[in-house]
Amino acid sequence: MRPKRIKRIFFQPDVTYFKPVGIPMRHLKEKVLSFDEIEAIRLIDSEGMGQTKASKKMKISQSTLSRLLKDGRGKIADAIAKGYSIKIQGGNFKMVQPTGRGRGRDKGIGRGRMSGFGAGPSGNCVCPKCGTKTVHQVGVPCYQQKCLKCGSSMTRE
Repeated sequence: MRPKRIKRIFFQPDVTYFKPVGIPMRHLKEKVLSFDEIEAIRLIDSEGMGQTKASKKMKISQSTLSRLLKDGRGKIADAIAKGYSIKIQGGNFKMVQPTGRGRGRDKGIGRGRMSGFGAGPSGNCVCPKCGTKTVHQVGVPCYQQKCLKCGSSMTRE
């Protein structure tokens, strides 16, 4: 089996858990979306980018992007139709900062709260591979911190 290619993502949502209103957590089934699935859906559906451009941006093949879209959209549709909760975690990705070379490049990044990165001064950073948690350091994005156990880039909890 081939090793999985690391996908580049440019955004991590501040909110990583969604659930139907009025149903206790103990009664819910859960669908887990990876950060790379959410990034593919965001680029195509939210940013309106074409699959060819989005796949180049994430440094993956168009067929891999298409699979991420199909899998992610299927999980979202299942969760909505069947009343499951949605949890966003994990995936094989590297968080990438915009290059800053030229205005308008990497459109959609660098706008909004905290330039699309981080979630403010409090919270935790978590390793997507081994689950290790550390307290978020103010002014240091989680993706710039390395896990003390396995050396992977951390993500925002």
